[in-house]
Amino acid sequence: MSLRVAVQMDPMEGLNIAGDSTFAIMLSAQQRGHRLFHYLAPHLSYSDGRVRAHARRVEVRREQGNHFEHGEWETLDLADDVDVVLMRQDPPFDLSYITATHLLERVQPGTLVVNDPASVRNAPEKLFVLDFAQFMPPTLITRSLEETRAFQARHGEIVVKPLYGYAGGAVFRIGREGQNLGALTELFSHVWVEPFMVQAFLPDVTQGDKRIVLIDGKATGAINRIPGKGEIRSNLAAGGTAQATELTAREQEICETIGPELARRGLLFVGIDVIGGYLTEINVTSPTGIVAIDRFNGTDTPGIIWDAIEAKLQ
Repeated sequence: MSLRVAVQMDPMEGLNIAGDSTFAIMLSAQQRGHRLFHYLAPHLSYSDGRVRAHARRVEVRREQGNHFEHGEWETLDLADDVDVVLMRQDPPFDLSYITATHLLERVQPGTLVVNDPASVRNAPEKLFVLDFAQFMPPTLITRSLEETRAFQARHGEIVVKPLYGYAGGAVFRIGREGQNLGALTELFSHVWVEPFMVQAFLPDVTQGDKRIVLIDGKATGAINRIPGKGEIRSNLAAGGTAQATELTAREQEICETIGPELARRGLLFVGIDVIGGYLTEINVTSPTGIVAIDRFNGTDTPGIIWDAIEAKLQ
């Protein structure tokens, strides 16, 4: 079948096609004969009961710097003019992002939105994971310095990070002596209105932070991300490096436990993070890592994604 696919994402000009997951998904769609349209989240609008996007037809090619070609601007009725909307713009997960989910929710069920916008809205990475606390490291969500100090007294070294952070941004390791903990909590409280997350530091992070991809609730591949020198952050965007890996029995248990719930919620493309057997995040907004996974494993994750999408439409 030939599908009309609208991709809500960031500007095409800034893509690093060597590792960008969205580009890989778009290229795979085009190879299947699907027609691609590109628009930015601010290009969404609502009037007379219809959700529309000011969009352009786009063709992609594996040639950095010359990797796309836009057509003319046109207005798409997302309920009638397209079959699939891919919501793939990067966080921050802010009110603009949330508003986009509310608008896209109105084009369903006639148009398939991946991932399901209501489920994305209700499953922010560092909060949705609390549904599976049995797999998590000791965790605190707070704005209180006193509660943070008490948590550190129990667990020693800790990690402090913003609740809606992404790509490894603003993740801090605090040693047992607790130096700068007061200043850090003050900073977090001034910069962000929401609580922050505190977790026991996992020394196994030096051995890697595993990104596992699940498609429609099934684990399809993984990479191990190793932090750069002097870093605890293993995100590839923060200087981490990728290596091939396989799932442990514990990781398989995690995937088998959370997979059915992901599928039930319409979270078709998800990336989870596991350190030393502990589940730390469930990424549903704009998961990454599939290019590296396919390079190491010889798999075709974009093809698996489109197989799942096409099956749902049939």
